[in-house]
Amino acid sequence: MEYSGYGDFRARREATIWQRLNSILRVLLVLALILIIVSLFLPQSKKLAQSRAEIEVLKGQVTEQKLVLARQNREVNLLKTDPTYLEIIARDRLDLMKEGETIFRLEQQAVPKRN
Repeated sequence: MEYSGYGDFRARREATIWQRLNSILRVLLVLALILIIVSLFLPQSKKLAQSRAEIEVLKGQVTEQKLVLARQNREVNLLKTDPTYLEIIARDRLDLMKEGETIFRLEQQAVPKRN
């Protein structure tokens, strides 16, 4: 004996199973697309971060070199315009001193550069 409602119930149940499987498949496809997109852009973002870090290091070096340049420009300017400074530097480098003058030398320790 076959019930008239049983065939309809079975057809509806199979239809809902396929609908669920289709929706699960759609979700999985969307996730796969998202993962593909992320995998394409992730190396580029890492490379961008490395480039930015390198730029910061180079900016630091530029700043340091600007300070050295300013110090050297100041010294050149003093050597050209200030005879007293020129005399002091010349006597210091030639190890000469005036009568009655006492020279005290203070040596700075060399600080190793970090690379």
